[in-house]
Amino acid sequence: MARLLLLFLPGLVAISAVHGIFMDRLASRKLCADDECVYTISLARAQEDYSAPDCRFINVKKGQWIYVYSKLVKEKEAGEFWAGSVYGDQPEDEMGTVGYFPSNLVQEQHVYQEATKEVPTTMQVILERAPCHKERNQHNIS
Repeated sequence: MARLLLLFLPGLVAISAVHGIFMDRLASRKLCADDECVYTISLARAQEDYSAPDCRFINVKKGQWIYVYSKLVKEKEAGEFWAGSVYGDQPEDEMGTVGYFPSNLVQEQHVYQEATKEVPTTMQVILERAPCHKERNQHNIS
């Protein structure tokens, strides 16, 4: 039985690597300052560290500045997430990387524009097995 399992295990790994990983959409709607969600809504400051659970999210360190571009409309029991990019003084701060983070992690310091446009989020994402930065560049995560 163990030999049979060892024979099939590489095949199962290969199949999952080819087909990618299916990830559920966090919300079906989001609030933005404009129809394309490209204008900055606000500037927020992280109140604590946050480690991203997958490639849709960004790592944040306490004290970092985050430009907020969209705010997901909370659905059911889901957490409330915003999308933005980290701004920091060091290259390892992942500057310019856009991703989600919990809204209760930050405190808005300056609101540039009100998030009044409610738009649908993009389709559900299938992430290929590759480094996180490639998925962010290939897929619209918001």
